[in-house]
Amino acid sequence: MTKIVHIITGLGSGGAERVLYQLVKRSVSQGSRAHIVISLSGDGFYGGPLRSAGATVYALGMRPNRPPILEFSRLVYLLRRIRPEVVMTWLYHADLVGTFAARLAGVRRIIWNLRCSEFVFSDHPPMTGRIVTLLARLSRTPTVVAVNSIAGQRDHVRLGYNPRRWAYLPNGFDTAEWTPDEDGRAKVRAELGLTNSDFVVGRAGRVDPQKDFPAFIAAIRMLTPKWPALRFVLVGQGTEQLALPPEIQGSALVLGLRRDMCEVIRAFDLVVSSSAYGEGLPNIVAESMASGVPCVVTDVGDSALLVGDSGIVVPPRDPSALAAAIQSMMTMPAEQFGQMGVRARQRVEANYSLAASLDRYDEVFKSASNGG
Repeated sequence: MTKIVHIITGLGSGGAERVLYQLVKRSVSQGSRAHIVISLSGDGFYGGPLRSAGATVYALGMRPNRPPILEFSRLVYLLRRIRPEVVMTWLYHADLVGTFAARLAGVRRIIWNLRCSEFVFSDHPPMTGRIVTLLARLSRTPTVVAVNSIAGQRDHVRLGYNPRRWAYLPNGFDTAEWTPDEDGRAKVRAELGLTNSDFVVGRAGRVDPQKDFPAFIAAIRMLTPKWPALRFVLVGQGTEQLALPPEIQGSALVLGLRRDMCEVIRAFDLVVSSSAYGEGLPNIVAESMASGVPCVVTDVGDSALLVGDSGIVVPPRDPSALAAAIQSMMTMPAEQFGQMGVRARQRVEANYSLAASLDRYDEVFKSASNGG
């Protein structure tokens, strides 16, 4: 059986980690390949679920601002012991550390899996920018450089990436899991204290400069005086620490990190992605669409391509445009609004199915295993 080792910076609640979880879970259940996951840091959000799905998971415990000598040595040791046919690295730090470790362990078939588009490095530690500059110079080292978005490939070419081969691996979504459910919607809304007359706008994601929660909050602040039925829900790591203006606190519901997003999404009438930059193919948007929930998104990464005619696209960092788009959705005739939700699900079924995504991964693994 072919052995694939995945090396990832951490196993938090982000989109890359969820895609890795879905990929490994499905492959383990089918018995098609042996997947081993190595987190450079800790177990995070997905370590437990990965183990429950039958995957082997190692967490090396690397910490910021501490030389990772012992952890790097252990990584090399694990790779020598496992002897994988292919190593796939996820996220920039893992691309760098995983590539050096794999080469020292004698593994030559390496795939980098890039998950973002244009990135604003000034919002993050200086080391991240230096790592990406070095990775661009090393980009002919891996067998394949994979991207989950067309925008991501374009923007990494601008950064100087020049790999031997690109592979397009868009995220895939299980439309049997992410699906409309009126009974489930009513149950979750009741649990959250939401009424049938509320228009519920969801914003899900970790609190990070990339996600631009301030723009979303500013847009909601413009709308709440005119629309008393508007309620907004913040979901994701760090949302419970956000300081909300007093005048909108009565319209807010802050849930923090949740493991039941499949159910929570069904309570929303509309999902907003207000990201300022960096998105590749945002999971939360596609998951909402598959659940029959229309979206308003900023034109970042492949968000506009994903949404198409099933939502509204606005420029990033523009709260007024975001507010106008939300209001347009709120005032849309019910039949037209319902059709947007139907088209949203159809787009995911047609273009971003989980089965098609996993087939693409299998093709890349097979090609890399054969030296291609």
